[in-house]
Amino acid sequence: MNIFNIHLCGVGGQGIGLLSEIILRAADHADHAAKAVDTHGLAQRGGIVVSQIRLGKAAHSPMIPEGEADLVVGLERHEALRSMQSALKDGGALVYYDTVLQPLPVRLGAAAEISGDDVARVSSARGITSHAVIRPDIADPRMQNIAVLSVISREGLIPGVTAEHYEQAMDDLLKGVVLEANLRLFRGD
Repeated sequence: MNIFNIHLCGVGGQGIGLLSEIILRAADHADHAAKAVDTHGLAQRGGIVVSQIRLGKAAHSPMIPEGEADLVVGLERHEALRSMQSALKDGGALVYYDTVLQPLPVRLGAAAEISGDDVARVSSARGITSHAVIRPDIADPRMQNIAVLSVISREGLIPGVTAEHYEQAMDDLLKGVVLEANLRLFRGD
């Protein structure tokens, strides 16, 4: 693999940091060279959280140049669309959790809420493969990140990283009942 760029985005408290760390460790278990950087900003206040991961020995910096992400992973619909428009290259892939945590302009009536159809329309126009994830059966919304990871794994969206690698990474980071609950969701049990 030359370079594979992954841009993750969401809102503070959604688990972007954990998701990023799982993907990074899974890539390590798959023997990929990897670099990563997180931008938390106002995460504790519901602000935007972004993580970038670059896989491949040719990646000399963790920062992904604008418009060069191969995969955008979003945990909120507005952030997914925003990141798809700025970070994702044409023909790339988007996986996002289809929930809305309204940005301030939407709450104030200064901007319209983004619909799933809006995301699909932009994706289609740019040849982007889009996967909207919604799991209303998840009792704990903090696990939405694992529902998204499950789709990434099932669709094989990160070259050379398998379900076994993701599970090894989760085992590195989680323990006890939390690990078991996340593994059940990841496996679709």
